[in-house]
Amino acid sequence: MPEKANWLAQMQSVVGAKGFTSASDDMKPWLTDWRGRYTGAAAALISPATTQETSQILKIANQHAVAIVPQGGNSGMVGGATPDTSGQAVILSLRRMNSIRSISADDQLVVCDAGVVLQNLHEALAADGQRFPLTLGGKGSATVGGLISTNAGGTQVLRHGTMRSLVAGIEAVLPDGSIYDGLAALKKDNRGYDLKQLFVGGEGTLGVVTAATLKTVPALVDRCVAWAAVDSTDAAYQLFRFLNKRTSQSLEGFEIVPDSCLKSVLRHIPDTRSPLEGAHHWHVLIEIVRDQPDAQDPGAVTETLLAEALERDLIEDATLATSEQQAEDFWKIRDSISEAERASGPALQHDISVPVPGMARFINEASPIIEAKFPGTTVAAFGHMGDGNVHFHVKAPPGAHAANWMRDYSSQITPLVHDLVIAAGGSISAEHGIGQNKRTELERLSSPARLSLLRAIKTAIDPKNIMNPGKLVPLASGHSGS
Repeated sequence: MPEKANWLAQMQSVVGAKGFTSASDDMKPWLTDWRGRYTGAAAALISPATTQETSQILKIANQHAVAIVPQGGNSGMVGGATPDTSGQAVILSLRRMNSIRSISADDQLVVCDAGVVLQNLHEALAADGQRFPLTLGGKGSATVGGLISTNAGGTQVLRHGTMRSLVAGIEAVLPDGSIYDGLAALKKDNRGYDLKQLFVGGEGTLGVVTAATLKTVPALVDRCVAWAAVDSTDAAYQLFRFLNKRTSQSLEGFEIVPDSCLKSVLRHIPDTRSPLEGAHHWHVLIEIVRDQPDAQDPGAVTETLLAEALERDLIEDATLATSEQQAEDFWKIRDSISEAERASGPALQHDISVPVPGMARFINEASPIIEAKFPGTTVAAFGHMGDGNVHFHVKAPPGAHAANWMRDYSSQITPLVHDLVIAAGGSISAEHGIGQNKRTELERLSSPARLSLLRAIKTAIDPKNIMNPGKLVPLASGHSGS
C-alpha cells in the first residue's frame, strides 16, 4: 500500500486538488455504466486539464503498471468506460479538457479538446455558419473523445459517414506518456499506416485521445422531414433505393420503425402523437436537406418524390412536417424508441449491422427464428436502413421478471442473434463498440487473422496492458492484465 500511496500522491501533484478525488461519494456516479449493467471500483478519479498533464499521468501509470480507464461522458452502451471491481484502476476523466481550439469555416475544420460535449460543439459551430454532421440522442453528454474512441455513428451516417470519416487529425497520449501530434489535416500523407485511425474505435485501449481535428459542413439552409408508411421492410428498402438514387447528395436520414415501436413510444413518452392516421406495419422517417442556397428546395423535392412513390405503390401514406417543431416531433419519436422499449419491459438489445441490401431480409428472417426458438419473446427491429445498422431488441415475454429473464436467457439469445448476423455477412457491433459487453463474442466469432492483428497492435503499443484493460481486445491466455 505504501507504493500505491506514492503513485497516487504523484498523480495528485500533477492535476492538483481540482483534478483529483479518491472519495467514494465523488466517484460513485462514474463507476457504473449508462445502462447500469456494470459497476466497478477505482483508486481515484483524475481529471487533467491539459495534454501535458495527461502525459505526466500516463508516465506515472506506466512506471507503476497502474490501469487507466479513460472516460468522457460515461454514456457508452457496452461498459467500455467502467473499471473492474479490483479498485486498483484509475478513471481518467477528460471532462475538464473542453476547449474548442479553433474553427475554420473556410477550411471546414474544427480543432477541439476531447472533453467537448457534442451539443456544445454543435452550438459553437452554428454561430460560425457550420455544423458537425453527427448527432445522436445522447448529444448532451457524449464527448468528442468518447465519440472518436467508439467510432460513433448516429442518424447522419448515410450522407456523412461515421466518426472515422469525420476525423481529420488526432492528438493522443500513448501508454508511456509520449504525445502523438497528428492534428494536421493533411489531404495526402504517405508516411505509412494511418496512425490516427488506430485511435478511432480503439476504445481507449491504445492511448488517450486528447484532441481532434474534425471535418465540418455548411450549416443547413433548411430541411424537410417526412413520415411515410410502408407495408414491409422490403418496401422500405425499395423506397430507400428510389430516394437515394434521386437525392443522394441531400438525403441525410432514412430510419425504419416497426409499428410496435411507434405504439410503445406513444404509450410511454409524453407529448408524442402518431404522424399518420390508421394502422401500418412499418414506418419510415426521412430527412432531405439543403446546405447551399442555390440547391433545390427540400420541401418541394420531398413532396414530389413521395407523390411519385405513392403512385408506384412504394408507400401507403405520407406526411411532411409543416414546421421545425413538427420536424423535431417526428425525430423525437425515433430518438425515444430505446427509452420507450425500456419502459415497456426487459429486452436484450443488440447493436448490429448487415450489408444494406440485406437488412430487410435479415429482419424478416432472423426475427421469426428468435421468436420461435424462445416462445413468448417478440423482436423489435429498427434503425438506420441507409447504412445497414439494425437495433435488434428481443423483448421478454409479458410478465417476465427482468433480472431473472436477463440472467437466464442472455447467454442463449445473444449468441444466436450474433450467429445470424455473421451468417448474413454483418458485424456484432455497428456503432456502440465492443467494450466489455461483447469481448467474449468478438473472440468467439472473429477469424484468427483478425484476432492476431488486434492482439499484436495492442501488445506493441501497450505492452504492460495499462490502457483500459478488459475492454475490446480479447488478449491471448497467459497475457498479463484484466
